[in-house]
Amino acid sequence: MKYLYLYLNIGSFIIPFLFSFHPKLQFYKKWKYLFPAIGIMMAFYISWDIIFTNAGFWGFNDTYISGYKLLNLPIEEWLFFICIPYACLFTLHSLSYLLPKMVFNKQNTSIIHATLVTTMIICLWFYFDRWYTLINFTYTIILLGLVYNKMPKKLGQFLPTFLIILLPFLLINGVLTGSFIENQVVWYDNTENMGIRIFTIPVEDAMYALGMLLTVYVLMEFFEARNLKSNKISEVKN
Repeated sequence: MKYLYLYLNIGSFIIPFLFSFHPKLQFYKKWKYLFPAIGIMMAFYISWDIIFTNAGFWGFNDTYISGYKLLNLPIEEWLFFICIPYACLFTLHSLSYLLPKMVFNKQNTSIIHATLVTTMIICLWFYFDRWYTLINFTYTIILLGLVYNKMPKKLGQFLPTFLIILLPFLLINGVLTGSFIENQVVWYDNTENMGIRIFTIPVEDAMYALGMLLTVYVLMEFFEARNLKSNKISEVKN
């Protein structure tokens, strides 16, 4: 299927986009915080993606993409970093509205944070020479540490929703890495990762998703909080 990667992006995006205008959810009001956050995340992740693609650490099967590229990345790969975070942050927003009590307390947040960080450090001890593992886990460890220390309540809100979001994310990623189709859309050089797969998905991709989505989430929350603070200051002055 020539445009499979494009269809996956559009399919992931279209329903969350349409429901963004639901009168009770009104996710469109978050756009002014969301899209700058996605842009900042992309500045890091796209740069990383370009370097790894050019180095041959991963690549793309021309059978499933349109053929249009920017900086040697398929246009579908660029759209991935917009469509998937949009769909995931919409889901997080919706679940926080529908299930406001679905939040980890401080103790559970601490346990999960410690477990994730410890696991990644152990993996790095054995696989520090694998570039995907090294960059991915190092970034996620630092990010988790910063958020845990600076915004622990936000981490407690994010983590339970992420566990739900991870299921459709892995489904889409499964298709991209060869599940349910004849070949892979995205291929990986296993000498640059741990070589451990969840079905067809490199296990590093779960932490890749965590780092990507948590980056967008905390930036979006930061921009919104700063805007609210600025508005309050303006109201006091007036």
